[in-house]
Amino acid sequence: MTMTKADLVETVADASDVPRKQADEVVQVILESIITALRRNEKVELRGFGSFRIRQRGERTGRNPKTGEQVHVPPKKIPYFKPGKHLREELLQQ
Repeated sequence: MTMTKADLVETVADASDVPRKQADEVVQVILESIITALRRNEKVELRGFGSFRIRQRGERTGRNPKTGEQVHVPPKKIPYFKPGKHLREELLQQ
């Protein structure tokens, strides 16, 4: 089973006793804030949950799996999530 954004909105709405539309706005603002911070190359840290940051991958030479031909892979930025201590401990208890 997968938790979707709609499931998260429903959980927020139920837990905070607010209308679903307001909960959707709250979740959207949180996600947009994280994206905006990452675009500015800022680290986003949610104590106990984890941190988000951007990792820079350098350019490299790769291979086309179909032909075996070497291809140039340009550098790129990759989002990275590191779970926090509390999250890791909670998952280990299961």
